[in-house]
Amino acid sequence: MTSPLSRRSTLQAASVLAAAGLASSVAGTASAATGSAATGSAATGTASTDEAIGDIVVIHPALPSVPVNNAFTVKVRTPGGSWQRVGVHLAKLPLIDPVTGSNRPQNSSFAAFDFSGNVEVEVTYNPGGVGKFRIRPDSYGITPEVLGSTARFTLDRPRNVVVQVDDKVFDCLHLLANPVEQNPPAEGDKNVMYFGPGLHTHPDRTLRVPSNTTVYLAPGAVLTSQVVFENVENSRLIGRGVLYNSAVGAVFVRKCQNVTFDGITILNPRYENIRVAESENLRIRNVRAFSHQGWGDGIQLYCSENVTVDGCFLRTSDDCIALYTHRWDFYGDTRNITVKNCSLWADVAHPINIGIHGNADPDAPEVLENLHFENIDILDHREPQVLYQGAIAFMVGDNNLVRDVKFDDIRVEDFRWGQLVHMRLTNNPKWNLAAGRGIENVYIKDLTYNGKNADLSIIAGLGEDRLIKDITFENLRVNGRVIADSTGKPRWYLASDGVPMFVNEYVRNLRFLTTEEAAAL
Repeated sequence: MTSPLSRRSTLQAASVLAAAGLASSVAGTASAATGSAATGSAATGTASTDEAIGDIVVIHPALPSVPVNNAFTVKVRTPGGSWQRVGVHLAKLPLIDPVTGSNRPQNSSFAAFDFSGNVEVEVTYNPGGVGKFRIRPDSYGITPEVLGSTARFTLDRPRNVVVQVDDKVFDCLHLLANPVEQNPPAEGDKNVMYFGPGLHTHPDRTLRVPSNTTVYLAPGAVLTSQVVFENVENSRLIGRGVLYNSAVGAVFVRKCQNVTFDGITILNPRYENIRVAESENLRIRNVRAFSHQGWGDGIQLYCSENVTVDGCFLRTSDDCIALYTHRWDFYGDTRNITVKNCSLWADVAHPINIGIHGNADPDAPEVLENLHFENIDILDHREPQVLYQGAIAFMVGDNNLVRDVKFDDIRVEDFRWGQLVHMRLTNNPKWNLAAGRGIENVYIKDLTYNGKNADLSIIAGLGEDRLIKDITFENLRVNGRVIADSTGKPRWYLASDGVPMFVNEYVRNLRFLTTEEAAAL
């Protein structure tokens, strides 16, 4: 049975609609249905958490100053309900010319809404002439019903999906299907910086957040400032609004504890989307980020501990996830990092990059340890520079030691340009003052790659005193074939030949196991 929306939720959303001047439009409305029959609609943007809330769809207000993109028309409904139109906005993405290095921004689309229960989605590609639709990640197993230039499909849980037309990499739709917000702050709540629907700017383009404070970006809110958390604790940045066109990085966190990010979308920062340094006990959930300018990393972590990145969608113009130690005036180890349930698309550089920056001082070397990656879809990787390739990349420099790393259930779809795995100790003069010390105890379980574009993978140490050791692949599958030391090859071949992968003489105890062999150990 569908429960009623709470009175506070209804009043909050009603004020949102009034403020946005959208009370008579589709934006900002939620429809609730029991079974397949709609029971009406209310001007709401949130739902009560007291009971199960059934099938509900919440449409966000338009995003002021964020250009629309008319390539796609998107409609959603609860099963058997009335179709509601979802606003589609412009996202710019990078295309690097490998000859000149120039970056030509490409137009793409994104749309967002909230729902609970089940939702039916209809996407029309307005230029027409569609040969096929593909809903990604492929692991979701969503096969749409196609009617000419329109695709229909159902979502049974909140997900971030890409609707791709005829394998177009840029002219596609990023559909951000959120859970319904549960008891969000209201304007005037204590210790809340509330940004309602509309455009919000600061003269210096900076918002500094104190301790014990929630920054709330309501649906339809657009904030053009960098959000800075420095020397604070117990603060949050949450909501369904957008950080847009930041003059520098979108979010900066330093020397903080217990900071949470949840539900926001970051669009077109000048540099990275989120940079975290010398902080601990952070939660980054359901964050979506799109960048197209140089050095537009997704989430960078420097010298930080106890950080969880969960349920994020990152499509970026540099590394999606980057884990480092020392750089600039940041110092310290990086440990206890978990990245899970994410989709990563690197238009430039790596979906996952570990270890290139650190403290080259031999008397104060740093460590990256206890790193966990699980249930991740890597949608793309494009990097022309051979020494910077790798959907999963360990580029360990500056006397860093990387150890105790676990990958579990990583699904890599065919990418445009790069390597599946790049694991190397390096001393790159562009970035490093010393080589990395080592890579130790890495366990990669259930890594799958399906495609034809991967170049030769690399695992390479630098010397007897700078080794890569104790690396295990369990159930590595390349185009359906299990890569193992024991099976599927002539006995005089290396298992790594089946990837294919180059392994140099400074790698020790590299194993390729089947699931059964691993269980028997």
